[in-house]
Amino acid sequence: MRRKYGVAGVFLTAMLALAACGGGGSTGGNPLDTTSAVPTGSASGAGGKAVIGSFDFDESVLLASIYAQALEAKGVQVEEKPRIGSREVVYDQVKSGGLTIVPEYNGNLLAFIDPKATAATTDEVNTALKEKLPAELEVLDSSPAEDKDSLSISKDTQTKQSLNSMEDLAKVSKDMVVGGPPEFKKRWEARFKEVYGLEFKEWKPTGPTTSDAIKDGTIQVGNVFTTDPKMAANNLVALQDPKNIFPAQNVTPLLHKASASDTIRTTLNGISAKLTTDSLLQMMQKISVNKDEPAVVAKEWLTTNGLG
Repeated sequence: MRRKYGVAGVFLTAMLALAACGGGGSTGGNPLDTTSAVPTGSASGAGGKAVIGSFDFDESVLLASIYAQALEAKGVQVEEKPRIGSREVVYDQVKSGGLTIVPEYNGNLLAFIDPKATAATTDEVNTALKEKLPAELEVLDSSPAEDKDSLSISKDTQTKQSLNSMEDLAKVSKDMVVGGPPEFKKRWEARFKEVYGLEFKEWKPTGPTTSDAIKDGTIQVGNVFTTDPKMAANNLVALQDPKNIFPAQNVTPLLHKASASDTIRTTLNGISAKLTTDSLLQMMQKISVNKDEPAVVAKEWLTTNGLG
């Protein structure tokens, strides 16, 4: 679920978030107001209350909607605040209690908290997370569903240059333009060079158009997530990562501990038990290709799995 901004970028993200969230939830308000009180009664009563946020990309909005609809079905009073922005913004909101829940990705969350972390597998990442998280926060069960970062290229580039792994890419990367989210360069440039010796001709902030930019040749390499339906549609190939620079990225609920009821924990763990990478990819195809609304796709999945 991924993403760093400079000071100006965070400010811009925050301003955009205000506009994006103006119609979300039942009470509105400023999703970035760090003085927000912890939702009263959230940890008491049969269901409690929950303010659910999401990052500014479709998959996060989908997951937040799955959480929200399942919790509402269990009697939890839910307010949704979609598309708030980057992890830098959202994390602080969960920590302060302004948000109760956000769907996270365990590997990127660990890297955000501890940039020097070396954990790679799901178990290693979750063990490290539980040691590093501040007392205000907790993670619930990770789902088998995983949306990993990748460096991807076109099938044509792979064939012409015999590129199968990020180690192979190091031989030609200086002649290539790489793209990804706005924070991609800041987050990964030094690490790519340290682990694989990767240096690129140019870095472009291609954001959600990264897959298309690889296809049309604007860039030759891109940071594409493995559940992006355009991987198959655009005939892209994810380069192998033999040194595990990209850790496990299991979908994992992040909670403000004091605001979460037992009903919230049980319900979200039930979702994680049934959410798979394949089902996530199928849902994202409906959103990305068919242009279905995330809330509609979320409802279908919940009903199919007896959780709605």
